[in-house]
Amino acid sequence: MEFYGNRKSLFGLMDEERNSIQSPARLSTRSHQEMCEQDLVLSPPRPSSTSMVSLLPPPSPESPWTLSPLQTPSPSILYSCIASLHRHEGNIYSIAVAKGMVFTGSSSTRIRVWRQPDCVERGFIKARHGEVRAILAHGNMLFTTHKDCKIRIWNFTVSDNFRTKKVTTLPRRSSFLSFSKSNTQQQHRDCVSCMAFYHAQGLLYTGSFDKTVKAWRVLDKRCTCVDSFVAHESNVNAIVVNQDDGFVFTCSSDGSVKIWRRVYRENSHTLTMTLKFQQSSVNALALSSFFDNYFLYSGSSDGSINFWEKDKMSGGFNHGGFLQGHRFAVLCLVAIEKLIFSGSEDTTIRVWRRAEGGCYHECLTVLDGHRGPVRCLAASLEMEKVVMGFLVYSSSLDQTFKVWRVKVMPDQEKTMCLDYSDYHSNSKTTTTKMDYEMSPVLSPSWVEKKMKASNYFQ
Repeated sequence: MEFYGNRKSLFGLMDEERNSIQSPARLSTRSHQEMCEQDLVLSPPRPSSTSMVSLLPPPSPESPWTLSPLQTPSPSILYSCIASLHRHEGNIYSIAVAKGMVFTGSSSTRIRVWRQPDCVERGFIKARHGEVRAILAHGNMLFTTHKDCKIRIWNFTVSDNFRTKKVTTLPRRSSFLSFSKSNTQQQHRDCVSCMAFYHAQGLLYTGSFDKTVKAWRVLDKRCTCVDSFVAHESNVNAIVVNQDDGFVFTCSSDGSVKIWRRVYRENSHTLTMTLKFQQSSVNALALSSFFDNYFLYSGSSDGSINFWEKDKMSGGFNHGGFLQGHRFAVLCLVAIEKLIFSGSEDTTIRVWRRAEGGCYHECLTVLDGHRGPVRCLAASLEMEKVVMGFLVYSSSLDQTFKVWRVKVMPDQEKTMCLDYSDYHSNSKTTTTKMDYEMSPVLSPSWVEKKMKASNYFQ
């Protein structure tokens, strides 16, 4: 393991091709205007957008980031893209935030580490085992999955000099005599696409394209795989854990969302409910908890976001409706407080807000700085006296990595956004639709790849 701790301002993310590692390219930094001018078709301005007023200081000469002006499309929200980085090394597959640091995994072998919120690079970890498909951070632990279908655990410390040390690799190497038996049973046989960590029990859950979910007890010295079960009929795309009761939620390309629970005083898991079965692949999950209210969101390839509310009496999840607005597949979801961020193949990020004490949702705004499908998202909270602020990190298949600052005003009135569901069709509540005319601008290189390979997002 090698760690490089130079403090250059933002350098590198990813390779062009999924299975080939290219030599590092020169950093290419372009403004939003330059990126737009290279495309023949531009997105029309939205009628709800106000005139842009630059409220940000000029970028540092040493920084490759491009700063953007502030936009205010809604009186309930203020947002700006405070930094943008374009690289030729490849695509970012995963983002994690912890301890004031941002970790990015890509199609290269390097795990980049950035400092919040100024996005100064603190260094990178060179794992030497192919692309990093998923990243999860908890406390001072960092979990990463790699092209060799293994999981690696790192310890990191945040001080003047960022330091990291590899703890182990899952599955761990066993003795020569038992190597073939134990490692074959414990290791995933295909790409490890997602992870979730149950804090109370120290259990790491991993989902894979081999259709299985595995549970690892990582707080023990042995770091053993305590359970492995076939969860779906196709790729496992996302997995989340309810930290209050330990229930595990999984989704798959087979169109299903399932709930699993661990058997009391045992390590095995049992299926308790299949929430939804549909033809469209389910690509993303997010669990939102606010006091004693729980909402589960799933993003599908048909562009819809289904959500379920947990029944306080039975403990089951009831379908509450769906959020419409994205034109193409929803690839990633993040839920934080009462906000839901959704990234889509249509190149946009939508910001949704759930009304207090109900299933009503409104679309506060659409972030549309990318020129390719938004592959992954992460968010962190910035508290202020009156306004609630968030830092949102997004990466796209246009090989850009962006940082957004979003500030949400207190609720002034309850509204709904877009075509919802008929779940409350008989309600007397007056709803206001905030329709956005969308004309996604897709990069020509991405369109060409999309036409050649149907599994481009896998």
